[in-house]
Amino acid sequence: MELAHSLLLNEDAYNQLGEVQKAEFIFDWLRYLEKLLIATSRSDVREKQKTLVEQLLSLLNSSPGPPTRKLLAKNLALLYSIGDTFSVYETIDKCNDLIRSKDDSPSYLPTKLAAVVCLGSLYKKLGRILGNTFTDTVGNILKAMKSAESQGRYEIMLSLQNILNGLGAAATPCHRDVYKAARSCLTDRSMAVRCAAAKCLLELQNEAVFMWSTDLDSVATLCFKSFEGSNYDVRISVSKLLGTVLAKAIISKHPGAAASRQSTRRVSLEEVLELLGTGFLRGSSGFLRASGDMLKGTSSVSRDVRVGVTQAYVVFISTLGGTWLEKNFAAFLSHILSLVSQSHPKATQTQIDAVCSRRCVSFILRATVGGLLGEKAQIAAAKDICQAIWKLKKVMDAVMSDGNLETRLGSADVAASQHILVCALQELGNLIHSLGTTAAPLLQDSSAGILDNVISVTLHPSISVRLAAAWCLHCIAVALPSYLTPLLDRCLERLAVLKSSPEAVTGFSFAVAALLGAVKHCPLGIPHGKGKIIMALAEDLLCSAAQNSRLSAQRTQAGWLLIAALMTLGPAFVGHHLARVLLLWKCVFPVSPEDLESEKSRGDSFTWQVTLEGRAGALCAIKSFVAHCGDLLTEEVIQHLVPPLPCAVDLLTQLSSILKTYGSPLKTPSVVYRQRLYELLILLSPETYEGNLSAILKELAADLTAPDIQVAASTFLLPPLCHQDDLLILSPLLQETDHRFIEEQLLLGSGIACGSLEYDPYSIYEKDVEGDSVPKPLPPTLSVTSSAVKLFGVVCAHVGEAQRPLVLEQLLDSIKHTKGARQQVVQLHVVSAVSSFLKYVAGSKGHLGPEEVRRPVLALVMGALESPNPLLRCAAAEAWARLAQVVEDGVFTAALAQVSFDKLKSARDAVTRTGHSLALGSLHRYLGGISSQHLNSCVGILYTLSQDSTSPDVQTWALHSLSLIIDSAGPLYHTHAEPTLSLIIMLLLNVPPTHAEVHQSLGRCLNALITTLGPELQGNSTSVSTLRSSCLLGCAVMQDNPDCLVQAQAISCLQQLHMFAPRHVNLSSLVSCLCEILLDNSVLVNLCSPYLLLRRAVLACLRQLVQREAAEVSEHAVMLAKNSGEELTLDANIREVGLEGALLTLLDKETDRKLCHDIKETLNHMLTSMAVDKLSFWLKLCKDVLAASADFAAVTCVDTMQEEEGDRGDDASVLTSRSDGRPHPFTNPRWATRVFAAECVCRIITQCENAHSAHFDVALAQDLKKKDSRSDFLVLHLADLIRMAFMAATDHSDQLRLSGLETLLVVIRRFATIPEPEFPGHVILEQYQANVGAALRPAFTSETPPDVTAKACQVCSAWIASGVVSDLNDIRRVHQLLVASLTKIQVGKEALSHLYNESASTMEILAVLKAWAEVYIIAVERHKNHRQPLKTPPACSEESVGNGSISPDGLLDLVHADLGTLSRLWLAALQDFALLTLPSEFASQLPVEGGAFYTAETSENAKLHYYNSWALILHATALWLTGTGFVVADPDEGAPNLSRPVTPTSMCQGSSSGPRVKSPEDVYTERFHLILGISVKFLCSLRSDATMESITACLHALQALLDVPWPRSKIGSDQDLGIELLNVLHRVILTRESPSIQLASLEVVRQIICAAQEPFSVPHSLQSFLHSLLKIFSLNISPNFHQKFNG
Repeated sequence: MELAHSLLLNEDAYNQLGEVQKAEFIFDWLRYLEKLLIATSRSDVREKQKTLVEQLLSLLNSSPGPPTRKLLAKNLALLYSIGDTFSVYETIDKCNDLIRSKDDSPSYLPTKLAAVVCLGSLYKKLGRILGNTFTDTVGNILKAMKSAESQGRYEIMLSLQNILNGLGAAATPCHRDVYKAARSCLTDRSMAVRCAAAKCLLELQNEAVFMWSTDLDSVATLCFKSFEGSNYDVRISVSKLLGTVLAKAIISKHPGAAASRQSTRRVSLEEVLELLGTGFLRGSSGFLRASGDMLKGTSSVSRDVRVGVTQAYVVFISTLGGTWLEKNFAAFLSHILSLVSQSHPKATQTQIDAVCSRRCVSFILRATVGGLLGEKAQIAAAKDICQAIWKLKKVMDAVMSDGNLETRLGSADVAASQHILVCALQELGNLIHSLGTTAAPLLQDSSAGILDNVISVTLHPSISVRLAAAWCLHCIAVALPSYLTPLLDRCLERLAVLKSSPEAVTGFSFAVAALLGAVKHCPLGIPHGKGKIIMALAEDLLCSAAQNSRLSAQRTQAGWLLIAALMTLGPAFVGHHLARVLLLWKCVFPVSPEDLESEKSRGDSFTWQVTLEGRAGALCAIKSFVAHCGDLLTEEVIQHLVPPLPCAVDLLTQLSSILKTYGSPLKTPSVVYRQRLYELLILLSPETYEGNLSAILKELAADLTAPDIQVAASTFLLPPLCHQDDLLILSPLLQETDHRFIEEQLLLGSGIACGSLEYDPYSIYEKDVEGDSVPKPLPPTLSVTSSAVKLFGVVCAHVGEAQRPLVLEQLLDSIKHTKGARQQVVQLHVVSAVSSFLKYVAGSKGHLGPEEVRRPVLALVMGALESPNPLLRCAAAEAWARLAQVVEDGVFTAALAQVSFDKLKSARDAVTRTGHSLALGSLHRYLGGISSQHLNSCVGILYTLSQDSTSPDVQTWALHSLSLIIDSAGPLYHTHAEPTLSLIIMLLLNVPPTHAEVHQSLGRCLNALITTLGPELQGNSTSVSTLRSSCLLGCAVMQDNPDCLVQAQAISCLQQLHMFAPRHVNLSSLVSCLCEILLDNSVLVNLCSPYLLLRRAVLACLRQLVQREAAEVSEHAVMLAKNSGEELTLDANIREVGLEGALLTLLDKETDRKLCHDIKETLNHMLTSMAVDKLSFWLKLCKDVLAASADFAAVTCVDTMQEEEGDRGDDASVLTSRSDGRPHPFTNPRWATRVFAAECVCRIITQCENAHSAHFDVALAQDLKKKDSRSDFLVLHLADLIRMAFMAATDHSDQLRLSGLETLLVVIRRFATIPEPEFPGHVILEQYQANVGAALRPAFTSETPPDVTAKACQVCSAWIASGVVSDLNDIRRVHQLLVASLTKIQVGKEALSHLYNESASTMEILAVLKAWAEVYIIAVERHKNHRQPLKTPPACSEESVGNGSISPDGLLDLVHADLGTLSRLWLAALQDFALLTLPSEFASQLPVEGGAFYTAETSENAKLHYYNSWALILHATALWLTGTGFVVADPDEGAPNLSRPVTPTSMCQGSSSGPRVKSPEDVYTERFHLILGISVKFLCSLRSDATMESITACLHALQALLDVPWPRSKIGSDQDLGIELLNVLHRVILTRESPSIQLASLEVVRQIICAAQEPFSVPHSLQSFLHSLLKIFSLNISPNFHQKFNG
């Protein structure tokens, strides 16, 4: 390949090569030439230009492949643009002659196509230099198009696009002709031609005014026609064209001349929307034809047109932009919602149509409102949507309240508004969900009345609307957890009051279920008592169902729905109600088969409907219980669950006869009952129903082959049974795309509805699989099939081995006995069931059973391998391999492979070839390399198939199969590596770009090959370097491919190469390629960047690159932005904010979770390796993101001087706005992006901790800065850090407030001790007191959630303890916040907020107590440091503090005022902790109603909060007891007027009911043992996650305890206690390496020895203590410990 690297083609080397190598050699030379021409001087190029042109033109005749011709054309154009242009006309004539040639043979075609591509490239590069030659050229190309085949039409369209691009306005004479040609291509048979035509027209509309003025209607109609029968790529390209043209029509200013000539007029927004609406509602048929069809009732818009138009709406709005949408939102909203209104019955003709149309409308709203608007604009949009809901509700109310039945409108009116309401409610829910707690002002705004509106719609007559309203409430509760409990109360209250209205019963039960489903998303939970209320209400509904037949069905459904939703709250809530639930479960089914028989003879159609509804509900509730409360599934509970199951199965077997008796009203209830039973059985272990296996299997077989199934819904049944990688060779719709939400309906086929909430109301409380969107259950008939397939796998694996072959034979016969379309349906179901069975057996390592089982399975799978349905072939190939895996017999496997070999050799049809080639790949995937002989045969056959150019499908499947074999063969494949690589390159260079699927498979092969070769690719031998350069060449070809998925494969291959052979991958070109893909679309990132998978591939690659070379990647990106000039439409932003800023912008706009995760990871890697070197840059980025959305322009810090002059303004004066005129790099970032920015600030501080010490030393930083102005240190940015923490801590978003407080905490801890060089004796943080106070104050208001307050308490205590503030009055500001909190919590667990779970109150109380403990510990330490004997400080008097400056006792005096209260609360908390940490066998001894600060029901959740705070509370309590010397009794002790209620666990506070008042000695003994007991228990069993803080605090508590005589006397007088304590400390010293912990332990040891020496100790205790000590001193302890111990 090195021989190809020269300016002129090395013809000698070229002529010595074989055909395949020649193509490779040429391509490599052209790639090199492109780079070389740019780098060579003009004079050198001109010197060799003539020869070069001749060489390039001669290549035209050598049949160049698609990538080669593209590169050849590029080089030719580049050569003329750098060198002389005098011979360019000859070149153009030569190309035109080649195109005119009459030779139509296939071998001449590549030459013609190359000439077409060259012309496009020349005109694009040289443009108007070429004068008027373009009229002839365009005429010639258009003439050639008339006789061209699809490849020719494709290339001609792209070439015309290039010509138009190069000529600009000069091409006006040809515009009409090009337009005419492109029109016909836009509805071409070939999808690739349609895409190319769309690109050509997109280029044309830049200059051709008529397209968006006079011909606008016909362009729109043309696009609608193009959507018919289109694929995903066509819909993307054409919707981009249509959306852009329509947007242009609205915003363009017509040039004056054109206006006079064409009498054009401005097109109004209404007209454009009307035009799009026509496409959505009537499709591509013109108005007249559509109206005729409407009269006949035959017209229905095809789904692909509707989906295409939906995408065009999104492009249209996105092109106009967010600001435009804000201004015109009202008009846009009313138009979009009208698409599903009754005035257009076409869109909602049937339930299926309605569901699909609603999806489209929801998608438009989500992509525009959710994607383009900032948070403020979204709040305004939510108000508009709410207004629309209110208007419809008023109309509805008028209809419902009209007493005159004659004028009262019927169901048509209900239908009129229902679909609009569903779309509006879902979008309102989505909007509030994405806004999170920033939506609080919206809900507090009484004029908007959001909650009232949504709750009132819960009574709408349509079930879809009631469900949508419930879902909207769910979203509100998830976004704003403080609304969850009030909403739940409100709905429960309405449900109890309106029990006699059927709409209210179902509506409010849906709402309660949806709100219960929201609890798992809200960490603060709901009060435990709600479970009791809901359970009681559910029981009441179930019991009263029989009283009123009008309400029976609704009450039954509501009762079970509430119970099922309650189960999702988990064991803590459900445990208390389990007995009642099991009783209800037992009562809902008859006890014996006889009772069931008598039931059959008694009921009528209606009672059976209610009965089935009730039983299905009960099954669903138990399913929910099994799924969410696994911990409660003990043997005993299972014994209670099992008895009703046989009866449930009996009823299942009777359903068909009941249906015959009572007819069609029971059809849906019976299907739902089946589905519920199957779903429950799937979750239970088969042992629980083993007596009924045969009956169940029989029913399943009947279900799968039932005569009434009409629809083959392979797309939802089969994908779970196929291997994920195999789905890539099928429709791109099966892959994840940005349009998955609407594209799904095309996947399902015309007769099948998409999923929608009304098909299964019970799914409203389940977590949606796909993230946050509304659950989308499929219709019951489809869901039941899906469940039956799953359950068949389980049951068939557990029935007796004798029964298995019979069932399988029966299934096989059922396929043979059906015909036509029904046969396909039955085959699909049966093969799915058998695949499910094989998958289950393989997964559970089971066995297939006797020989007779294999035969029917083999026959079934074999038939499916040759099915015309590609998805079924795919599933069958998987089953084929699973069969071999389960049988585990080499001979059998070889026989299977042989069957496929024989079929592939003899068959000529594409179906058999594709099925069996994939079967071979699957066999290898599951069984590794079968044998080397088989490997050779497989590879040989697949080589042949992959070159079958007559069938791209066969090539695709064969190459995919080859990639599986390469992957599974591993090192065995090395012998085949070279020929395979040659094959891949040969195909890449020759397969037409129109067959994108073949290229995608080639990419997978190359990827597998690179992985197999692995690190060997680093080698230097000739063979390895040949392989490596071929791999790089393959990547280059794929990078240039127009198909996005092929580009994604190329990036993935380069990523692998970079991992294995980093030196050989050109980083700068790789980074520039990645940036172009990412940032080219960053304006409309979630709409225009064509493929989600491509963006994912780019980010996965970037993430890997920055782990190793972050700085280089960043530099290359900025260089690219600077050099790109006008050529690339890169975001101009990258020049100022770098790649990092561009990624932050992308993070803000991207919605895909995986992608967002990768962006964050990439940024984290970049931050870790670069933040210290580019400190200002990173801090500015974070500040820009945080400030962009603050309601104030900037926060400036209060000047310290003015404070010293005594002008103490209020803390709020720290907000002064300062705006600069520059445009902001980040506009309205979402709250999640701001949270990430705040987290980045904390990470930057952590990175600086590990760097230069000057980052935390002002004087040193200033010196170094003077020496080198480029150096940068964190301490110089302290004002910015405080400002960012302040902005975050005072935001509307609770998550951001938490991040802001965390940042503030980190800043205080890191900067508290840094001195201020200008003011000796002061620290640098002192000047920011006002900011800290102002940041903390909002967190202590009454409406702040407990987690934010808890965090703020931590910051308060850190601030006071840091010693930054030396003035008592200043400390008081923050101290006052803690005092207020203390007052609030004194009432104990009863008083705090009833909005959240009781454990949230526990968290808040303990956070306050911990904060006070920290302050007290610091106060005592400071007091000690001033060498004053610690005595009980006098009561704090105003005078002693009023003088201002802080004395050593000042802080202690402040704390002392509340010490009486605090000590009681601390002791109560410690006793709670001691009770909660008791081993489980003492559970019976725990107080029934819980502790002082926790309730018995929430004890599990509360434990975590106690673990977080006990240690400091213990230390503080020990210090307090030491301060009283264990001698002075507490004056409050035993007094009845306590400031908090006495609880059973309030520690020794003389409860008035207690008969005996304890003596002080007893009280102190208890307290001593409490502290000692907690300490010893903790130190005995140190968990690996025990924090340093806890261990140190615990040891310090023991030190404090032993500082005073009375506890020492206790230790000294109890020999066993002392020795036990020494043993524990021995273990601590052994297991913890930290010197500070070991020193603290030894200090306690010293105190124990002293205790043993004191006069009150037991004789001999000193000897025993010393004996224990010898054990400790046998350790190898470092010398400084010996010094410590010499005393």
